[in-house]
Amino acid sequence: MCAEVNSAEELYLDLLKLCLTRTGFETTFGQISKRRGLTGLALRSLSNIFGASGIELVRRVEPKMRAEGSYWPQDAETMIGLHRLNNLQECVTDVIRSKVPGDLIETGVWRGGACIFMRAVLKAYRDESRSVWAADSFEGLPPPNAQLYPADAGDRHFEQPALRVSLDEVQANFRKYGLLDDRVNFLVGWFRDTLPTAPINQLALMRLDGDLYESTMDALHSLYPKLSVGGYIIIDDYALPNCRLAVDDFRQKFGISDDVKKIDWTGIYWRRGK
Repeated sequence: MCAEVNSAEELYLDLLKLCLTRTGFETTFGQISKRRGLTGLALRSLSNIFGASGIELVRRVEPKMRAEGSYWPQDAETMIGLHRLNNLQECVTDVIRSKVPGDLIETGVWRGGACIFMRAVLKAYRDESRSVWAADSFEGLPPPNAQLYPADAGDRHFEQPALRVSLDEVQANFRKYGLLDDRVNFLVGWFRDTLPTAPINQLALMRLDGDLYESTMDALHSLYPKLSVGGYIIIDDYALPNCRLAVDDFRQKFGISDDVKKIDWTGIYWRRGK
């Protein structure tokens, strides 16, 4: 959270971050009951025994894990943690105050938490000139195309059912916070199909969370030319070798020398210079 709350806007945004990450909330056993193997069987048995007495099992998640986004939340709208949400708030707030032209986009939205938060920042500071774009297949990640993108060979993200969050569920999460309106736009499909022709004229901020080399490179090629000078690019998955390679290859190819700043164990960002 922000170190000091100076306004109603900051108070609202800090509270929203706690809600989106479920910081300060316990995770009930009912939300983790799909665990497999002997551990899952044991927990379900204990839950049935204690449940008969009105006792509910909960899972405690360390505050540091929630802040760093280093665990997979069962019910939160985002897994990126407080540090990366703080960074997102700082970047969006800066482009508003500095009047950097353009919309905001996230590529790879999962349950929509970061996009919900971007819309909230715009609304908190009464910015009615920008839109938020949420780009996702809403079907999970694509199987790796190792022939075209060798760095993605062996990647198993496409097998993760928890990454397949439907458009209806994401829109419902926006409605939950009262933030689904005509300034929220959805680009549905694989990035290679949707981003090259997306009706976006200019961007002030782009946040990439596509995990793969292919997804990261598709977003960079299609969107970076639209990023305004003074705008921000945030990379969520820089700790993943294939994502890191895509970013490094792109920067080298186009001679991008803007200083890269670290957010936390996996997030980085830079501000586009002249």
